[in-house]
Amino acid sequence: MSYEVRIGWRYLYRGVGSRKLAIGLVVSALLGLVGGTLFFASDGSSGFGLLALAAGMLSTAVFALLYVFSVFTTVSVLGVVFGVAALTVVLSVTTGFQQQFREKVLGVNAHVIITKNSNDFTEYKEVEKLAWKIDDEVRAVQPFIFVEMLVTRGKGDVSGVAIKGVDPERLTKVLDLHKHMIAGSVAALKVRPKQGELPPIILGKVLAQKIKADVGDELTVVAPLSNVNMTDFSSKGSAPKSRRFRVAGIFYSGFDEYDRRLMYINLEDAMELWGQGNQVLGVELKVADVERADEIADKLEDALGGAYVVQDWNELNRNLFTALTLQKIVLLIILTLIIAVATFNMVSALTLMVIDKTREIAILKSMGATSTGIRSLFVVVGLAIGGVGTVFGLAIGLTLCEVVDRYNYKLDPKVYLIDQLPISVAPKEVAIVAAITMLISGFATLFPASKASSLTPVEGLRYD
Repeated sequence: MSYEVRIGWRYLYRGVGSRKLAIGLVVSALLGLVGGTLFFASDGSSGFGLLALAAGMLSTAVFALLYVFSVFTTVSVLGVVFGVAALTVVLSVTTGFQQQFREKVLGVNAHVIITKNSNDFTEYKEVEKLAWKIDDEVRAVQPFIFVEMLVTRGKGDVSGVAIKGVDPERLTKVLDLHKHMIAGSVAALKVRPKQGELPPIILGKVLAQKIKADVGDELTVVAPLSNVNMTDFSSKGSAPKSRRFRVAGIFYSGFDEYDRRLMYINLEDAMELWGQGNQVLGVELKVADVERADEIADKLEDALGGAYVVQDWNELNRNLFTALTLQKIVLLIILTLIIAVATFNMVSALTLMVIDKTREIAILKSMGATSTGIRSLFVVVGLAIGGVGTVFGLAIGLTLCEVVDRYNYKLDPKVYLIDQLPISVAPKEVAIVAAITMLISGFATLFPASKASSLTPVEGLRYD
């Protein structure tokens, strides 16, 4: 071990702590252990276990640092600990939101959607054939109709909804709707009604609760005048088209926008209700690798020409994902500044250490230590403070992420679109947090290390 590391550690290490600190460390560790056991054994439902775990973690970190380091060094380390823990948790939450929104969007939407600029998409079968040939990654293709309509149950309130007409034979191959069913089945859309029976319809859970509908109930869907071919009306008046349906299933995606407004019916029923003849609104595709959806969309757009609009899932929800990305970047910058502010304590501690160790620095230089060696000594001290803070901060942050994930903190879906606080720990982001912290810690050592290296033996021994 080089002398810089040995002396740097001696400057930080204060020796074995007092008995009181040892008792505090043991009690804190036991409190955290008991709290963690109660919390995880209750699957996140124990409030006392949660409080005991949090208090135990924080107090264990404080007593462990005080047992080894001085109070001034401990304060410097704790600043880094809290900054790293906060950054780890916040990045995990924002990543969780991104992944949850992506899963929800892809759960009830296709990866690539083809629409037409004009309202005459009758050649959809030819477009389907082209879509199958465009790339080997294409796994399923289906036509669809997506229109705004009104729905009511009995004499209840009328609600605006989005009706999606799909091919029931290909529905489960293109969409993951079957994974979100909580009542009934998507297979019910395949059953064509006999004489006197009502066609099936599937709707979201929140919408079902709003109109007080359950599986087997009858609903009335009304097509607004703008969605109906005016030439189909009789001479008696231009009343909007309406049709009754039987609730065949209820889904819950966890994404409020879909659960509150979206309904699925058979494509044939949608064509009849829409009143535009044998045409659809678009064709949608599922691909093997969602990350290549934009590439496949570009291929399709080039092959189809300017009369068609081809969009991948990310482009369709660009505003949402862009907002989440910008939010994540802003939070990363703000919390990085918190870590930077915490390192000012490190600068103060190292500067005071340089003043306190002036005589020792002079002796080391008189014994042959170089300015570079002295500078490296204090860089080692600063990086040690940053490293210990990073380790403790990541440990606390990752534990908090696990705790929040188990706690299942509920959100208002009307505000946050999803009903539960998501947590997703990305190893890459954890590594980025550690790298940022160590980089800032390295910069924080430059001033005190340069000050120490510039001292001469005469200055240090002059007043001794």
